[in-house]
Amino acid sequence: MTSAALSVFASIPSPDVSSISLGPLTIYFYALCILLGIVVATLWTNQRLTRRGAEPWVVIDIALIAVPLAIIGARIFHVVTHPGFYFGEDKDFWAIFRIWEGGIAIFGALIGGAIGAWLGCKWTGIRFWSFADALAPGLLLAQALGRFGNWFNQELYGLPTDLPWGLEIDYPNAAWPAGLPEGTLFHPTFLYEVIWNVMGVCVLVWAGRRFGLQWGRLFGLYLAWYSAGRIVWESIRIDPSEVFFGLRTNVWAAVFGVVVGLAIFFVQRRRHLGAEPSPYQRGREWSAPGAVQSQEADDFVDVSAPPTSEASSDQATSSVTTR
Repeated sequence: MTSAALSVFASIPSPDVSSISLGPLTIYFYALCILLGIVVATLWTNQRLTRRGAEPWVVIDIALIAVPLAIIGARIFHVVTHPGFYFGEDKDFWAIFRIWEGGIAIFGALIGGAIGAWLGCKWTGIRFWSFADALAPGLLLAQALGRFGNWFNQELYGLPTDLPWGLEIDYPNAAWPAGLPEGTLFHPTFLYEVIWNVMGVCVLVWAGRRFGLQWGRLFGLYLAWYSAGRIVWESIRIDPSEVFFGLRTNVWAAVFGVVVGLAIFFVQRRRHLGAEPSPYQRGREWSAPGAVQSQEADDFVDVSAPPTSEASSDQATSSVTTR
């Protein structure tokens, strides 16, 4: 068997359909993957935040603001980084608002979602960094699930490859590179990112428990991990993108993400030496069963939860945790 035949035999097929019709309603699998990711992230974040002492399902109040702003941010980022799709004499300007036709960017979703989460935390009294740390593993898992939508849509694949796990793409395809013959296989960048993100979820859960990462440090680790992977996957993708100084816009965004993530991690490590006293802002605490209010420090103390290893060393020398 030739190497070409072996590659085709072992290649990854793409789905034949990307949507189903229920009468007049068309349901796109891409949308279902995104929605599944949102549900999973919400449920897991609720479980993690409640375990810290937050009111059950307060995450819903935050999500009501964060999710819409994340979608808006994702669309704006896509339009700004792909102006040729929407601006020009032969372009339809109003296509900017037809988001159901496709075109969202995860880095824009992170910016919009962060703004929405900050507003939601101000509304509910939750500390922003407490929410961000609780969200981090679930968000990365949601991004892994969302990438299966790209598989259903046969989009955002990488360079041609003869590796056994090359991705089959239907021919003709609107994104098919000119000059490549039918039957060419491509790097399955969606799968690479799924694997990287799932690995990252395991790293975040382990690191959070092992080192008691709080005050946004777990979120900083998430941002650095995710963005580092995107630098690689974006570098081998062949879909149209604006290029600045030889790099795609999303590569620059990913580099920025790594820098911001590391900055959050190390700055917060330097600023806050102890554990968070509560997931709530001062004076906004929610009294849960098994919790008492400290009159001396005016901070929430969950007596049912053991202190982290990081917290125990600080509490041995000070009765008031650094805020």
